[in-house]
Amino acid sequence: MSQGKGNFMKPVLQVTDLCRNGILHNISFDLHPGELLAVMGPSGSGKSTLLYNTAGLDQADAGEVWLHNTVLTGLTQDEKARLRLEKMGFVFQQMNTIPGLSLEENIVLPGIQAQGKRQKAKVKEKARRLMKELGLEGLESRQVQQVSGGQLQRACICRSLINDPVILFADEPTGALNRQAAQEVMDTLVNLNRQRMSILMVTHDSKTASRCDRILYLQDGEIKDQLYLERADADREQRVNDWLMQRGW
Repeated sequence: MSQGKGNFMKPVLQVTDLCRNGILHNISFDLHPGELLAVMGPSGSGKSTLLYNTAGLDQADAGEVWLHNTVLTGLTQDEKARLRLEKMGFVFQQMNTIPGLSLEENIVLPGIQAQGKRQKAKVKEKARRLMKELGLEGLESRQVQQVSGGQLQRACICRSLINDPVILFADEPTGALNRQAAQEVMDTLVNLNRQRMSILMVTHDSKTASRCDRILYLQDGEIKDQLYLERADADREQRVNDWLMQRGW
């Protein structure tokens, strides 16, 4: 693997010898606090399968996944669902918002599920604070079909943060967006990361990946290589493109 070094503490996520249905083969890696980690690879390489199994959305056949001191692979489905609600945030290419609800109502929903209806005012206050921070102030009552794709994805990021997760999982978060909206969403994720949010992201876009701290290259269900990136590098995108070309991208 490509050599590099990280300045990170004890991992927030540890994946060891993860296998799934002939798609993933003995996958092992760590995600450290405050790290923005991208997973790239050819179509069919197992990128989304890796994310889903790492987050407990799918059941691995073998291996272990630890979130801090909790082993996800040893939990029941109900326990996994509760852990995802309280400790994880999710941002998907398909934004999975609920039509008929406003942006604010979509954002507060997982907060009320986790904290109960009695905390609705507190959750609503936090949702409005997040919307302001992410440039959505004034759009609280808008329906999901009344905002741009970039605004809707930023609302989904607000929703993912409503329960103060320790980790964000992002599956092609810019894949359905135009270039400007994609940049806005990545700006948001990078800013969150600089506030020490740990993020595991699947992407096919080298420009998006170039803004990460590290890239894992997945091929045929195995991690074939990894690339560390320094934030001070002025030629990050070119470096990523060259690295991908060397791997037959």
